[in-house]
Order: sequence, then structure tokens, then C-alpha cells
Amino acid sequence: MLWYLLIGSALGAIALTLLMPTTRRVWSFYLTALRYLGLWLLDRAGVRSARARAGVAEDVPLRAPLLLRRFCEDMGPSYIKLAQLLASSGGVVPEPYVREFQACLDRVRPFRFSEVRELLRSDLGDDEAADLADIDPEPLASASIAQVHSARLRDGTDVVIKVQRPGIAQSLDADVQLMRVVARLAQMVPALALVNPVGIVEDFAATVAEELDFRREAHNLDRFNDIMRQLGQSRVRAPVPQWKYTTRRVLVMQRFFGVRVDAVDEIARRDIDPEETLLIGMRAWFQSVLLHGFFHGDVHAGNLMLLDDNDLGFLDFGIVGRLSEHQRRQVADCLIALSTGNYRQLADVLAEMCELELSSEKRDAIARDLEAVYAPLQTLSFSEVQYAQILPQVQRVARRYDMSLPRAFVLITKQILYFDRYAKLLAPQLNVFTDPRLLAAVAMDLQTAQAARAQAGGPGERTL
Repeated sequence: MLWYLLIGSALGAIALTLLMPTTRRVWSFYLTALRYLGLWLLDRAGVRSARARAGVAEDVPLRAPLLLRRFCEDMGPSYIKLAQLLASSGGVVPEPYVREFQACLDRVRPFRFSEVRELLRSDLGDDEAADLADIDPEPLASASIAQVHSARLRDGTDVVIKVQRPGIAQSLDADVQLMRVVARLAQMVPALALVNPVGIVEDFAATVAEELDFRREAHNLDRFNDIMRQLGQSRVRAPVPQWKYTTRRVLVMQRFFGVRVDAVDEIARRDIDPEETLLIGMRAWFQSVLLHGFFHGDVHAGNLMLLDDNDLGFLDFGIVGRLSEHQRRQVADCLIALSTGNYRQLADVLAEMCELELSSEKRDAIARDLEAVYAPLQTLSFSEVQYAQILPQVQRVARRYDMSLPRAFVLITKQILYFDRYAKLLAPQLNVFTDPRLLAAVAMDLQTAQAARAQAGGPGERTL
């Protein structure tokens, strides 16, 4: 095994040299990888000092997930961003890696406030930059691509400023090219090919390309608010962007005041019905999916707020989902199957999504496996449900039958699980999968979508 690793490492160095220019970044990648490979080999050989060199306690074995996470941290923001995406996309890589990469979610150091000031002047000009008064030097949040500061406009409007990390676009471009080469090499190893490294890198490249242009996020904010107005959802909104102060690298938007949706004690002290509020938010989200094919794609608790006026605020539209008309019909069928417990129908829809011709016996087997995953969500309490395991279990079912689940299905499933978690926290009697009020609302939305398609000359669809 050791010889295989050493030979593979040497071949990898030769391949990198032949396939890419030998830039400083390539050598940094290779030397950092060699360092962690060496630490792993020393640890396997019983040299315990390797653990101290890796910065871990002596009783902590240097497993591959730990070393890969340390490697990503050493390589900087691009690789930390990749680890973060894998950590929040359960099922893409094995669970030990997901757990380890979750440590990267809050491991990005903020960049200097002087760089924030310099970038604002560079992108906005001196006059517009001067309009951003009272900028708090301490960031509200710092991530791999950007960090966020609170500020106030000269007219007294409270805003937040999202500023792109200096040089991140250039370093991401170089790192993605390197990742593609490494992924192609990894794809040749049967054990690694199972996790589809080429697909992971291409999804990563597409995601960061969209996130790097803050004007896209500003358009997403406007589109979401416009959809909410069309739907008559007056209690659900996103921050309004300030286009005068928005560029590719700077986004200035309305500041929301409130608490995270999982702040149970804070919400309990308010004179509101959390169950009703959650139902409003969930219906608004489902409507944006089914009627408009556009939805917030990362509703973790940090991106969903109960505002001080008791409305719901959706934050951070860097990741959104977009569905074609055909995909919307497929999602509708998935929702119908889940809500009615018809797992054979769910298996049929997933086979259609994956464009697979499967025998009736195999579809029955898939249905039984899906029932084992989803059925407990309808009866178990919050403390009994292992949410981190649901999506990986669905992905394992898919791999068992050679199905590659579409990104849209994975993204929607993840958001529904978030909503189910909030329901069990704030309104234990509310079941996202079976609540008649939510199902009736979704049924009405499906009928609305069906009528719109019929008027446009498109095919109809089943309803609840």
C-alpha cells in the first residue's frame, strides 16, 4: 500500500508538470500534498511525532478526512470554499469527510479593514464610497469569497456591505484549473471514481462563478422580492439591494434586524404563532419553486430570520435553484409522492429524473429503500431525527442503483429538511410532510401551475 501511494504521488507530480504550467501555485499544491501524505505515512508507521507536526493531539490518529481538511485550510480560500460546499452537501462524499469538512465552515480569517476601504474606493469611486458612513470595522461575517460589514448611508439608512475578498477571483480561476487536472487523475482510480471527482469540481466551478459576481446576487434579491409581491406574500421578503453602490465585487443592501429562525428562546418570548409564521414561509418557498422555478437554495438557519416586525427574511442569495418547466412537473410529482407516502411513485419520478430505464422489480426495491429513509420523518421527534444522515442515505440509495441524482433534486431535498428541522424546533405539532394546511396550499399552487400551463398549451399534471 505504501509503495502504491509513493508511486502514485510521483506519477501525479509528473502529470501535473505535463498537464499544467509549473506555476508557484502548482508547486504549492504539490508540496502541501506531499507534506500531508508524509505525515500520514509517518503516523501509519507509528511515528507519533507526526501528530504534533499536524497540530493535533497525540491521541488523535491522522485519518484521511482530517488531513484533507488541514490540506484545504493550508491551501487557502478556494479550497476552504470547496470543503464548505462538500460539508453542506451531504451524500456527495463519504460521511467522515462531511463531518470533518464542517470544521471549515467557520475557519476563514477576515481580511484587513484597510483592504475593505481600498476596494470600496476602487469600485465605487470616492464620492459613492464616502456615502457609506459609519462602517463597522468588525465584520458581521467572514467567508471564503467575501465578508460583510454593517454601515449606514448618509441619509441614515441602515445597510450591510458585502465585499469580495481581494484577489479571490484570480486565485479561484487558477485553483479551479488545477482542481480539474487533479480530478481527472482521481477519476482514473476506481475507488475515487465512485464519488465523481470531475463532477464535484465542475459543480464547484459553476457555483463559485455565479457567486463571484455580486450583481447576480442583487438581481436574485430583486427577483425574489418581485415573486413575493406577485404571490401576495407580504410577510416574506429579502433585503433590497442598493444598486447605486453595487458592482461585481461590492453589494450594498438593506440591513435586516431580527433573530435566526432557530433561536427558540428568543422566538418564544414574542407574541406570535411560530407555526403560522413557518407555514407562511414554507408556502412562499414552495410557491417560488412550483410557480416560478426559482428558489433560495441554502435556507440554513443563518439565512432565515424572524425579523423584528415578525415577518420572515431570507438572506444570502448567492446560491439559488432554477427549474425548467419539465423539472417543475417532476418536483411536483416528488412532493405528491412524499406527502402521500407513495414511495413507488417517488422511485418512478427519480428514475425519470435520472433518465434510467429500470425494471419493475428494481423500482420496487428502490421504493422500499426510499421508504426506509423518509418514513421516519413523519413520526419521529426532532431529537430522534438525524438530519445530517437523511441526504447521505438518499444518495447511498441512488448509488446502489447507479442513479446520479440531479442537483435540483438534492438542493430541494436539502431545503425541505431544513424546514422540517425548524418545524420540529418551533412547532412540534407541525409535520412538513403531512400537514393538511400546507398540503392544501401546495395542491392549490399545483392547480394554479397546471392551469397556467394549460392556457399556454403545455401538458397538465397530477394534483393532490
